[in-house]
Amino acid sequence: MIIIDNVSVVLGGQSILSDIGLSVPPTDVLCVVGGSGSGKTSLAKVLTGSLFHSGKVSFKGFNKEISLAYVPQEHQFRNLTNTSDFYYQQRFNASESDQSMKVCDFLAADNPWIDVLRLRGIYDRPILQLSNGENKRLQLAQRLQGNPDVLILDNPFLGLDVSGRQIFEDVLKELIASGIQVILLAASHRLPSIVTRVVYLDSGKIVFDGTPQEFDEYDQQHLKVVESFDRSLLSSLSSVGLPSFEFAIAMRDVHIQYDSKVVLDGINWEVLRGERWSLSGPNGAGKSSLLSLVTGDNPQAYANDIVLFDRKRGSGESIWDIKKNIGFVSPELHLYFDQGSTCYEVIASGLFDTIGLFRVLSDPQKDLVDKWMDILHLRSCRNKPLRLMSRGEQRLSLLGRALIKMPAMLVLDEPCQGLDEHQTGSFASLIDVICAEFGTTLIYISHFVQEIPSCVTKFIRLENGRQV
Repeated sequence: MIIIDNVSVVLGGQSILSDIGLSVPPTDVLCVVGGSGSGKTSLAKVLTGSLFHSGKVSFKGFNKEISLAYVPQEHQFRNLTNTSDFYYQQRFNASESDQSMKVCDFLAADNPWIDVLRLRGIYDRPILQLSNGENKRLQLAQRLQGNPDVLILDNPFLGLDVSGRQIFEDVLKELIASGIQVILLAASHRLPSIVTRVVYLDSGKIVFDGTPQEFDEYDQQHLKVVESFDRSLLSSLSSVGLPSFEFAIAMRDVHIQYDSKVVLDGINWEVLRGERWSLSGPNGAGKSSLLSLVTGDNPQAYANDIVLFDRKRGSGESIWDIKKNIGFVSPELHLYFDQGSTCYEVIASGLFDTIGLFRVLSDPQKDLVDKWMDILHLRSCRNKPLRLMSRGEQRLSLLGRALIKMPAMLVLDEPCQGLDEHQTGSFASLIDVICAEFGTTLIYISHFVQEIPSCVTKFIRLENGRQV
């Protein structure tokens, strides 16, 4: 039995967890839920002994030293020189991938989970080139290699397509049947069927502990109103003018290949000014590679017939000419951001399309940053570095970075990863209003259909690098 006795955590003078008391028998499949910043990840770190806390955590009844495996939301990896100084565009440069470790460097060839988690086909691929979902499956296979007694998974279904989520749930059923104790952390209330017990955290305190059925009733009774944004404040930004163009994107027979691996094959896609598109497809289908051609981050754009904002790629434009018209966010961009950057610096960096703030702001620019912090309810995080912010606050900061210019086109790749259910609903409403009021062109990726804003009316889907 896992016993958590009177555990509290204080970081930077702020209470993160307060007097947590839990007894978790091996028969429980526990899911800890709660909004952004409620303390879920901190609780996981307490269990693994990686976060200083008061109180006590004990493991009773194990006949050997306890082995815990923790799978975080994102995969942090190093290159062959044992450093982690990768940069975002590096994953799209074929010549750079030889510095990246490969999947086979993390997994023994006889690891039984390679085939179960469908990793055999990417066994020799550089980690740098994996999709978000492929990385998630690799993380799990790597942790299972150590035969843990307890497996803690932080939002394990984020970034996974429908098939990947089903694979994950089937694997978890096998693990539970084999005697491994599973604890899940979730930002939303979409609970997998394996869960038998739910603990709900709110502001670092346990406010509910019961069955999934009881939690459904509790949730309905205590349903929070979706936090709204200040529409009048948003409307005050309407003086920002958009450039004149007919085609935001025009691609003709686009082909992307790394060595013998074909990533995109024969893509033909046109996006007119003001259109709102959903880009979908399974993990590894080529979605991120397609977007990298749009955002100017992939050098193979010059070898293809691509028009962005009515200008052909390779006709003398700079990467900054492209980026000034685009607001962009993705899980990978989040991963590469300096954790020492403050909320203010992250949002402000969107004015210059840099990963970090390296310029002094003018007074109007400072005012604009403050307005976006108010729109996104981030004023309390103004001077807080990313490393001390919740996952949801970090993601909202990056969304503010994408929105601050009120760009001609928004390219949002899994923008709601890390947001709780209420923040996700509020953000979808915000995007609907921005597109309606400012005529913004939108490209939106999400594996959860219910997260896609209602303004989306156009759809493109990729499978194995091809349009379907």
